[in-house]
Amino acid sequence: MRIALIGNPNSGKTSLFNQLTGLNQKVGNFPGVTVDRKSGFAQLTPVQRAEIVDLPGTYSLYPKSLDEKVITDLLYDRAAGNYPDFVVVTVDANNLRRSLLLFTQLGDLGLPAVLALNMMDVAERHGIRIDLPALERELGVPIIPMNARKGIGVAALKIVMAQRLDAAPERFWEPDEALLPLVRQIRYYFDLHNDYLALHYAQQYRHIGFLSDDDKAYLQELTHQYEFDATARQAAETIARYGRINDILLETVTVTRTETREPISNRIDKVLTHRIGGYLIFLSILFLLFQAIFAWAQYPMDWIDQGIAALSATIQENFDGPLVRLLTEGVLAGLGGVLIFIPQIALLFGFLAVLEETGYMARVTFLMDKLMRPFGLSGKSVVPMISGLACAVPAIMGARTIESWKDRMITIFVTPLMSCSARIPVYTVLVALVVPDQAAWGVFNLRGVTLMGLYLLGLFSALGSAWALKIVLKARERSYFIMEFPVYQWPRWKNVALTIYQKVQAFVMQAGKVIVAISVLLWVLATYGPGQKQETAEAQVRQQVAAQGWNEEETSRRVASARLENSYAGSFGRALEPAIRPLGYDWKIGIALLTSFAAREVFVGTISTIYSVGQDADMGTLQDKLRAEKDENGQPFFTPARAFSLLVFYVFAMQCMSTLAVTYRETKSWKWPVAQLVYMTGLAYVAALAVYQVLA
Repeated sequence: MRIALIGNPNSGKTSLFNQLTGLNQKVGNFPGVTVDRKSGFAQLTPVQRAEIVDLPGTYSLYPKSLDEKVITDLLYDRAAGNYPDFVVVTVDANNLRRSLLLFTQLGDLGLPAVLALNMMDVAERHGIRIDLPALERELGVPIIPMNARKGIGVAALKIVMAQRLDAAPERFWEPDEALLPLVRQIRYYFDLHNDYLALHYAQQYRHIGFLSDDDKAYLQELTHQYEFDATARQAAETIARYGRINDILLETVTVTRTETREPISNRIDKVLTHRIGGYLIFLSILFLLFQAIFAWAQYPMDWIDQGIAALSATIQENFDGPLVRLLTEGVLAGLGGVLIFIPQIALLFGFLAVLEETGYMARVTFLMDKLMRPFGLSGKSVVPMISGLACAVPAIMGARTIESWKDRMITIFVTPLMSCSARIPVYTVLVALVVPDQAAWGVFNLRGVTLMGLYLLGLFSALGSAWALKIVLKARERSYFIMEFPVYQWPRWKNVALTIYQKVQAFVMQAGKVIVAISVLLWVLATYGPGQKQETAEAQVRQQVAAQGWNEEETSRRVASARLENSYAGSFGRALEPAIRPLGYDWKIGIALLTSFAAREVFVGTISTIYSVGQDADMGTLQDKLRAEKDENGQPFFTPARAFSLLVFYVFAMQCMSTLAVTYRETKSWKWPVAQLVYMTGLAYVAALAVYQVLA
């Protein structure tokens, strides 16, 4: 059995989904589009399971954005393989009038439904009393009073869902007699089951994805023949529906008291959205986040790093051979490059989840709207850009909520400049190498200050690029920003924990597979070389040993370096070296730059593998190996100049194939991803060159 959850934004739909499915969730895409499709499984009874599909939040069945459009594509096509058996409509008991508009539209489509009356505790605090039996009679469906945050009512909802409903709600609105000839022709042509669905075909055929070009041409001709005015009809329908909803609520809802004091949410908003203080508070929260990523995550990261190093050393001490070196220098080195960043990834997404759960993130988007306007962006651009702190791929997909073509294109173009979580491994390794672990201004960790500076550099570059692109596009289209603020609430720690689990799992399973696979491939390329080049290079080093009288440790280091330089990987790096030498990079970093194009975080796995090949097992952690790396003059290789040059390169560089792919998918043109790649690579090269030349 397949059950769809549908409701207004902020109606508690996601909380209910988490209560029903727990950890049995998966995220994919709706067929044919790149909008996230969240689904999971709920155990309704000991012997009965159901698939739960969480649809995007919407206020009505007249979609205004591309993510809302997937709802109509799903619910208008009964022949679709993922068509739901029935729907659970979540409504806010504190705002029934608005919430019931969507419910009445679903009812008129003939969909079997259950009404999940959420936030009953909030309604009771506001003096709202709902006559549930009377409301059930008026709507014609079972109503389950709930508090989805606390799981109250979930068991009763499962019992109702297990009964496999097949009765549709009452009809709330019928098309006018004048529309029936048009409606009946559409019903006959498409073999539809009711008049209201046929009317939606007439109103929205241009945006219904599963209709063929011939179907759309037929509907266009038919609506033109009957002089059908979709906008006027939609307005008349909405007014009529609200009239019916008002009648229902007059009979079933009473308000026992009127609020005389200003709601506490409004009082908090005066502080958090203040035109000056609001920005300072937001910056302080970000500052706390970056401090936590370094200060709180350092201990578990050290334990993981030392554990991987100890395991690798133990294996090398007790076993020998090519397979052992493949395991320790390839698999374990790559695995260490994945596991060590789990604490930081967990902290980042935990913080973001808390901000979302409390309702503060919606205020941030409102607060940033005025800041974004001069740069050619709108407040709606803030949501994808903030999402870009996690990952650019879903962030670019999130730009589908922006109606303005100009705003949407600019947002897609500049979002990859926001430092995503994949850059955290690169940032933290390099910052820890050259920035002292000490307090700044007596309170703040200097490494945390540096990390926040890198994030702010990405933000300012995104805004500057947006401003420049606004001038290039020369679009005069005006846009607007409307957002509903959710009520402030304490975070649901179960949901926060679930978010952390899902994001860490995604990082380990998706990025981790790529990192480990590339690490193994790199080990092979770095261990073997063409012809006899490695043997020849080693013989030359041995001759120098005899002449110079080096000790065993120095001999071993130079032999390992010579073999690596003459391996397949070394040949690739040497070919790239002339282009990156002005930035202070050598052929080893060149290899890491190439491999990290698959995913930015692969950089760490690559250097972990490169600096593990041929090294003594007692060298210890990745940090130890990087600190021990020497340049041709015998000086430490990772100087502040090189490290900051690399950091700036990774702030700006477009080094993620997935981002380019999703940009192409969203823009339907190679022009935009190619322009992104050229612009961001050029910006990264010039900025890194300037940093190295100034600091060297």
